[in-house]
Amino acid sequence: MTDTTTPTPASAPAPVTDRYGIPVGATKGDQFSSFDVGAFEVPSHKDEIWRFTPLRRLRGIHDGSNVEATGRILVSLAEQDGLTVETVTTGDKRVGEAGAPRDRVAAQAFTAADEATIITVAKNKVIDEPVYVTVDGPGEGNVAFGHTQVRLEPFANATFVVDQRGGGTIAENAEFIVGDSAHLEVVLIQDWDDDVVHLAGHHLQVGRDATVTYTAVTFGGELVRIAPSVRYTAPGGTAHLNGLYYADDGQHIEHRLLVDHEVPNCTSRILYKGALQGDAKSNLPDAHTVWIGDVLIRSQALGTDTYEMNRNLVLTDGARADSVPNLEIETGEIAGAGHASAVGRFDEEHLFYLMSRGITEDVARRLVVRGFFGEVINRIGVPEVRDRITEAVDLELQSSGI
Repeated sequence: MTDTTTPTPASAPAPVTDRYGIPVGATKGDQFSSFDVGAFEVPSHKDEIWRFTPLRRLRGIHDGSNVEATGRILVSLAEQDGLTVETVTTGDKRVGEAGAPRDRVAAQAFTAADEATIITVAKNKVIDEPVYVTVDGPGEGNVAFGHTQVRLEPFANATFVVDQRGGGTIAENAEFIVGDSAHLEVVLIQDWDDDVVHLAGHHLQVGRDATVTYTAVTFGGELVRIAPSVRYTAPGGTAHLNGLYYADDGQHIEHRLLVDHEVPNCTSRILYKGALQGDAKSNLPDAHTVWIGDVLIRSQALGTDTYEMNRNLVLTDGARADSVPNLEIETGEIAGAGHASAVGRFDEEHLFYLMSRGITEDVARRLVVRGFFGEVINRIGVPEVRDRITEAVDLELQSSGI
């Protein structure tokens, strides 16, 4: 019988916070979280976690003015040996296991979603072929809320490719729970229609000696804001977080990460790359991307090894990229920690080198962009997905005339 126990929401108002949304005297890892949307204040640009997001373009899913679902998110995949798919109520005791929402929209998604999809890979099961999951939006003009969880039991091994497509206004939570000594690769492709507003909280829970490779690829949508967080439950866990995003005129793409090292001897590696382009004659807002990388090493997380990097390539005038890496360290007994970020234009030396060998300027520019993204694309373990993303980058370049 399904356990309908609901995670206990906060009964008290949110604590006093500083301008970063963190309780006074606490660390970034102690940012307020709750399953109850009523425990959060309405976002404003005074809040650090919302200061880059164009709130007026969220269609009211952030402030309570448009939170009635008028459509549904459809999650579909084929079942196979060692893999089970369940549709449960959000009161199921497994829902929310990986972490509570850290912002009002994620809490709204949890509150408004009446069911969740749980995909489980059985203990010791190795699934050799990628598991393809499609997530269809509710359609243009509709609002939907969703919750999906992928669970790998101990010693399991699987790769998931999640295709997000269609239209509408979407707020969701997704959980990726990786059991002890399990290995998960997940590639999430946001290939939404142009009308989409999509906000998501992604919660990754990594067990003892477990490995997760998470790659977020964002092309479509009017506004996409993805907030992944990583939590380790035992020593030896490894998390690789990769991302690729490409913004055109009218698009706002935001990736906001938190990796919380609170147990010893865990590793994290973060690599995100983005490109932006626009048209000076367009009446749409300029392309804007935001990348925030918060890594916290707590005092008890001895032996932590972490590094984060973000690179952004601005292809045309007017586009804007914000890149903010943050590293907070509470102990000196670590294996290593570092970060880097950059926003820049084409490397003219690379262009000159290619053109000096008879390659035309337009082809040389495309080669430079493909090479820029190659480091991220090559980390994806599914060849057909690598090819698909490379083709998508080429189509973006062709559309801009580059």
